[in-house]
Amino acid sequence: MKQFPITLTVNGENRELLLEPRKLLTDALREDCGLTGTHVGCEHGVCGACTVLVDGRPARACLTYAIQMEGHEISTIEGVAQEGKLSPLQQAFHEEHGLQCGFCTPGIIMTFEAFLASHPDPSEAEIREALSGNLCRCTGYHNIVRAITKAARIMREKN
Repeated sequence: MKQFPITLTVNGENRELLLEPRKLLTDALREDCGLTGTHVGCEHGVCGACTVLVDGRPARACLTYAIQMEGHEISTIEGVAQEGKLSPLQQAFHEEHGLQCGFCTPGIIMTFEAFLASHPDPSEAEIREALSGNLCRCTGYHNIVRAITKAARIMREKN
């Protein structure tokens, strides 16, 4: 199949790629950009493991063609930590044991990086509603909710 040159802006860096039109964003990120933190789970957009931010909003990379992303800003889990320091959300997940196997964690982190930016003081019910698009088979969600609540508080205190 014919390949086309595109430029993806991922975590603030332009990446020149040669891709087939049918290549999914998950595959382009993992195979062509070497960013393996975006996980491929169900491949139907249900589990949330592939969640990245496109122009600051959560998107399912397994349902998105990479070629459609030219001109958009893509953020992945690899771009969340800054200068080697975990984000407040990542740190809270670590401290509150919000992960076990870690497979779902990048998608949840990306979902809530965006969510907390627009909902700085969410209730537990709001957190659980926003979390409903991310499946975790290990944790039972209790520690995840606790970590998100802690991160929200920390982020509010910084502002």
